[in-house]
Amino acid sequence: MSKLAIHGGAPISDEYIPYGKQFIDEEDIQAVVDVLKGDYLTTGPNVDAFEKALVELTGAKYAVAISNGTAALHAACYAAGIGEGDEVITTPITFAASANSVLYCGATPVFADINPDTYNIDPASIEEKITEKTKAIIAVDFTGQAVEIEEIKVLCDKYDLVFIQDSAHSLNTEYKGKQIGSLADMTTLSFHPVKTITTGEGGAIITNDEEYYNKLVLFRSHGITRDEKLLSHTPYAGYNEQIELGYNYRMTDIQAALGVSQLNKVKEFTARRKEIVKRYDEAFSSVPEIKIQKEIEDSDTSRHLYVIQLNTEMLTSGRDEIYTALTEENIGLQVHYMPVYWHPYYQELGYEKGICPKAESLYNRIFTIPLYYSLSDEQVKLVIEGVKKVINYYRK
Repeated sequence: MSKLAIHGGAPISDEYIPYGKQFIDEEDIQAVVDVLKGDYLTTGPNVDAFEKALVELTGAKYAVAISNGTAALHAACYAAGIGEGDEVITTPITFAASANSVLYCGATPVFADINPDTYNIDPASIEEKITEKTKAIIAVDFTGQAVEIEEIKVLCDKYDLVFIQDSAHSLNTEYKGKQIGSLADMTTLSFHPVKTITTGEGGAIITNDEEYYNKLVLFRSHGITRDEKLLSHTPYAGYNEQIELGYNYRMTDIQAALGVSQLNKVKEFTARRKEIVKRYDEAFSSVPEIKIQKEIEDSDTSRHLYVIQLNTEMLTSGRDEIYTALTEENIGLQVHYMPVYWHPYYQELGYEKGICPKAESLYNRIFTIPLYYSLSDEQVKLVIEGVKKVINYYRK
């Protein structure tokens, strides 16, 4: 038990406030029920409808719905032709899937450091890590803020690299007035329950490139096709052939119907998240022990996460004790993220600590506080009060 629990009195709230939570309304439920009562539970018309809705939102030419965000990254790496002997540069401040997808293809993840103000991958660090083996860059829109797309595209053009934008956090974010999804070679999305919209599990890859699109469609369905232009012959209706080694990464119609319904509310979801972020920024800007994430002017951000960075030199304890104290205030927290190469699996692969010092320093100072559409004004108030109470207790 923390010192705060011993000396600080009752928790701020009797109700536990999770760090993330989905919002499902009656329209969402009815959309799923309609599928369950229909003819197609998978490989049906709702998947097409969801892909069309994603194209309409992002302004891209193609969308490929897929089983989850990790599958989206794996598919994008496959479509980019990433394989054994290749290197792919990515950020260490991300969920492990961003790097794992490179390993799935037999290639090597290379970690570039972050900008300590925005927490996104630093284009200057990317360029330092480029070698003759580099095949692609996977840049992650951490917390929902767009990466420096223009600068990364310049590097990709200069060194002939594929630009994969991991936008699992950033659906409905705009960069220089344009929706993410149509700006990189491929953009991957996630619809996990804590994201801006959810399909339960689910993901998508967005692209303007027809060649990538065709590869992605094959990859998500065993490498099997009915496209007559690709078949060796067509002896009967419905005949199909496997022409590549793919996976069963299909999205179901149940998921897709939920996705269409959720997309109808994406502007509303984003607006509420922005309101909450504004309240947090205003509340914590006057707390010197807290550093607020800086946003680049080019990103109109649909924020997925609100990350607090502690100025630990101004506090009597480090991040871990403060984290524990806040959970005892019934405030749900998470840490996004431990540097990927700190995980034991990556340590066993030979990655050493110290290769991205800015990312490592950030990790030791951060935690994520609640941010989601249905978070009430009263709950926002309680979170702010709880954070200030704990910070005040540990202030030097």
